[in-house]
Amino acid sequence: MIDQAKIDQIKSRLSEIETKLAEPSIYASPQAGALVGEQRDLTTKLELFENLRKTTDELQQAQTMLSDPEMKSLAQETIDQLEPRLARLEAEAKVALLPTDPNEHKNAIIELRGGAGGDESSIFAGDLLRMYSRYAETHSLKLELLSENQGSNGGYKEVIVLVKGEHAFGKLKYESGVHRVQRIPATESAGRIHTSTATVVVLPEAEETDIEINPNDLRIDVFRSSGNGGQSVNTTDSAVRITHTPSGIVVTCQDEKSQLKNKLKAMGVLRSRLLDMQMQAEAQKQGDARRAQIGTGDRSEKIRTYNYPQDRVTDHRIGYTTHGLQKIMDGELDGLFEALRDASVQKSLETNV
Repeated sequence: MIDQAKIDQIKSRLSEIETKLAEPSIYASPQAGALVGEQRDLTTKLELFENLRKTTDELQQAQTMLSDPEMKSLAQETIDQLEPRLARLEAEAKVALLPTDPNEHKNAIIELRGGAGGDESSIFAGDLLRMYSRYAETHSLKLELLSENQGSNGGYKEVIVLVKGEHAFGKLKYESGVHRVQRIPATESAGRIHTSTATVVVLPEAEETDIEINPNDLRIDVFRSSGNGGQSVNTTDSAVRITHTPSGIVVTCQDEKSQLKNKLKAMGVLRSRLLDMQMQAEAQKQGDARRAQIGTGDRSEKIRTYNYPQDRVTDHRIGYTTHGLQKIMDGELDGLFEALRDASVQKSLETNV
C-alpha cells in the first residue's frame, strides 16, 4: 500500500504551490510556468493514488462476497476485472512516488561544442543544434540564441541556446555527454569515413532565487563584438565577458547590440553553470546510487554514435539502437527520449527498492 507520509508530502507541496499561484504577481515571474506544470503533475499523482485506493477497496469487497453462493459468480467476474487494473495502478504508483527532479519543469540551456575532428566537429555541432531546433518546433518549445562562435567551414566551435517551454529541461536533460559521428565529410575527396565528436551540456535555467551571487566575486569586461550580429554590433563595446572568480567560470556574450542585454544573457548562463556545479557536488555526496542514474554521469562520457554509412544511431548508455538516422537528425527524438526515460525510471525503481 502507498505510504501515507509520502502522499501527505505531495499534498503539502501542492498546497504550497496553490498558495503561490494565488498571488497575481507570480504570473509576471519566470517561475509561473514551472509552478503550473508541477501543480498539474502533483494533481495527477493524487488522482492516481485515489484511484488505487478505490480499486483496492472494491477488490477487497468482491473477495468477501466469494463466500456467498449466490454472489460467487459475480464476485469472481469482478475480481478478474479488478486484479489486472490494480496491478497496473500499483506499478504506476511506484513510479509516481520516485524522487522527482526539482528542475524538471524549468527551461533548459544547451551548450554545444565541437570536439575531436577539426572542422567536421564544428559542422556536427551545427547538425546537433538543428536536430534540437527541429525537436523544439514540434514540442511547443522555443529556442533563443545566447552565444555563438562559428566554425571556419560551417557549424559552430561553440553555441549556447536557451530552450523555453514546459518541461524543457526534463525533455532534454539526458543529452549531456559526448556525441560521436561517423561519416564521409563533404570536404573528404577520397571518400574515407571520419569520426568526429561534439560535446553537449544541458543545464536547467537557474532563477535568481536558485543561486546567490556576490557581485564582488564578478569581474565584468566589455569589448567590441566580432562576427555576426547585425549592423553596429562590431562598432561599439557591447560584448560582455563575466568571470566568476571563486569558480573560475567565464561566460562571454556578444550577440546582442545592447551591452545590457548581453550582460543579462551572460548572467543567466553563469547562474545555470553555478547551479549545475551545485547539483554535481550533491550527486557526489549521494554516492554511487545517484551517479548510476541515466543522465547524471561524467560529461566526458561517450553517450551516442551517429553512424551514417550504416544509417544507425546507438545510445551506448542503454544499448538502444535505431535506424533511420536522418529522421533522428530531423528532430524525431521521441522514441529515443522515451527509451532513456524508461531506463532511468527502471534504475530508480531498483535503487529505491
